Amino acid sequence: MEALGAIALGSLIFSFVYWSFGFLRMTTTGFVAQADGAGEENAVRLCLGRALCLGATFGIGLLLLQAPIHGAAFWLLDGSAEVEAQAQVYFQYRIWGAPAALATYAITGTLIGLERSRMLLALQVLINGLNIALDVYLAGYLGLGVRGIALGTAVAEWVGLLAGGAMLWLLFKGRAATRLDWKELFDTEALRGLFGAQLDILIRTLFLLAGFAWFTNQGARFGDTTLAANHVLLQLVSFSAFVLDGFAFATESLVGRAQGQKDRGLFDRAVRLTWELAVISAMLLSMSVALGGGAAVRALTDLAEVRQASDQFLPYAAVYILLSVGAFQLDGIFIGTTRTKAMRNASIASFAGFLGLSLILTPFYLNQGLWVSFVGYVVLRAACLGVQMPALRGTIGNRAEGAKI
Repeated sequence: MEALGAIALGSLIFSFVYWSFGFLRMTTTGFVAQADGAGEENAVRLCLGRALCLGATFGIGLLLLQAPIHGAAFWLLDGSAEVEAQAQVYFQYRIWGAPAALATYAITGTLIGLERSRMLLALQVLINGLNIALDVYLAGYLGLGVRGIALGTAVAEWVGLLAGGAMLWLLFKGRAATRLDWKELFDTEALRGLFGAQLDILIRTLFLLAGFAWFTNQGARFGDTTLAANHVLLQLVSFSAFVLDGFAFATESLVGRAQGQKDRGLFDRAVRLTWELAVISAMLLSMSVALGGGAAVRALTDLAEVRQASDQFLPYAAVYILLSVGAFQLDGIFIGTTRTKAMRNASIASFAGFLGLSLILTPFYLNQGLWVSFVGYVVLRAACLGVQMPALRGTIGNRAEGAKI
C-alpha cells in the first residue's frame, strides 16, 4: 500500500510540474491552427521553433532546480513517513525525463494544430505503451519497485521525443518549403504576444492543478487507504480524460482554423459536431465506469481495503466523468481561439468555488464530501467558460481579438 501511495504522491508532483508547462502545448496548438488556417506556412514553422526552444530551456531548468522543487513539493504534501520516503525515490529518477517531456509538448501541440491525429495517436501509443512495458519489466520482473516505475516513465519520455521529432521531419518534408529566419524566430513583438498568452495559461493551469492537489492532499488526511483509493479512481478519471481530450483536441484545431480563416460558419459546425460526439462518449464512459469500474479497480490493485474503499466512491467518479465533458470542450474552444485571459479568470473563479465547497462539506462528510466538491468543481469550470461563449463567438472573424501569432 505504501508503494501505491508513493506513486500517487510522486505522480501528483510531476503532474503539477509538467501541467504547469501545459501552456507550451496549448498555445502552440492555437497559434499553429490559426496560422495554418490562414495559409501562413512560415508562421507555422516559427510557432513550432519557438515552442521547441522554450520546452528544451524549461526542461533543463527543471533539472538544474530539482533540489528546491523536491524540497518544496514534499514540504507541501502530506503522507506517512513510509509513503514520502518512497515518493522521494520516485522523484529522483523521474525528473531526468523533464527536458524530453516538455519539448514533446511542442511536438504534440503542432500535430494537434495541423490536425495530424493519426501521428498524435501513434506517438501517444508509443509513449504510453513503452511506459507500461518498462514499468512491468523494471518494477515487476527486475523487482525495482517505485524506482523502476519512475525510470521506465523517464525512458519512455525520451523515446517519445525522438519519435515525435522524426514524425515532424517527415511531416514538414512534404509541406511547402520555407526558410526559417532566426531573426523572426526571436521577434520581440511575437515573443511578447506569445509570453502573454503563455502566462495566462500558466496561471490557469496552476489553479487547475491546485484543485487536483487539494483533492489528493485532503484525501491523504483521511489515511493511506483513502489516499490509495482516490488515486485508483483518478486513474479511471484520467483514462476517460484521454478519450474526451481527443474531442477537445479536434475542437482546438478546428476552431483555430476557423479563426485563421475568419469563418464563423466553420466555427459553429466545429463546435456542434465535436460537442455531439464528446457528449455521447462521456455518457458511454460514465456508464462503463458505473457498471464495470469495480472490475477495473480489482485489476489495478490487489489490496482488499483499497478495493473496498474504491467501490464506495466509484459512483462519484462516474458522475464526474459524465459532467466533465463541458469543461473539456470549452477548454478546446478557448485554447483554439487563444482566448487565454478568459481561461485564466475562469480557472481562478472555479478553484475558489471548489475550495469553498470542500471546506464546507468535508468536515461533515469526509471523503464523500470531498468527492461531491470535486464533481462541483468540474461543473464550475464549465460554467465559468460557458457564460463567455456568446461574446467569443461574436468575435470570430476578427483576428485582433485573439493573442498575436
